Amino acid sequence: MSSVLEIKDLHVSVETDQGAKEILKGVNLTIKQGETHAIMGPNGSGKSTLAYAIAGHPRYEITSGQLLLDGEDITELGPDERAQAGVFLAMQYPVEIPGVTNANFLRTAKTAIDGEAPAIRTWMGEVRDAMKNLRMDESFASRNVNEGFSGGEKKRNEILQLELLKPKFAVLDETDSGLDVDALKIVSEGVNRAKENSDLGVMLITHYTRILRYIKPDFVHVFVAGRIAEQGGPELADRLEAEGYDRFLVDA
Repeated sequence: MSSVLEIKDLHVSVETDQGAKEILKGVNLTIKQGETHAIMGPNGSGKSTLAYAIAGHPRYEITSGQLLLDGEDITELGPDERAQAGVFLAMQYPVEIPGVTNANFLRTAKTAIDGEAPAIRTWMGEVRDAMKNLRMDESFASRNVNEGFSGGEKKRNEILQLELLKPKFAVLDETDSGLDVDALKIVSEGVNRAKENSDLGVMLITHYTRILRYIKPDFVHVFVAGRIAEQGGPELADRLEAEGYDRFLVDA
């Protein structure tokens, strides 16, 4: 039976110098394994806030509403518990982790999620194969996580984690930002492989339609002022490409 991630009437606030500011104002969204949902909208509309709220970032306070995974309430779970349950976040700005090699980070993460360490020989074979598919030199396994990586290398490293950790749902926060055409294709191929190999459910947050040429969405949702202003199929992305977001901003 396929897993389901449900977002029910989600309200999220962030603490600012002026006090708490509500960013999400009642978001409802259901994602099933195997589906790809594109989240689009202008800057400041709440797209990244949704991503971090789903992942459990402590800065983003869920003031009301629920996150349900297969009917179980995960709203109060910590980020590590959500990851163990099958939720993955690819960050817009991946962080550097000095002193921790990619190989150690990946095996530790896999062990935490599965509850047991993978066999070294088999695991390293999987790592090498995944890196080869992403056009990453094997030397990246022994380098510290994202330290000294270019923007494109960091994004490939995020997709490397996605392919190896095999979550149920992946939230990709502007994975296409800063990528040239070649890197965009490679990263998109990695996401598509992950979908094919593990029936992954994808929430793809983006400003632009160019990544949607490679990762085909089943549904498109337009965020404006912390709410879903419109939703539809892939044709909605084409309309946004032609018309932009001005009509939504006027309505808001």
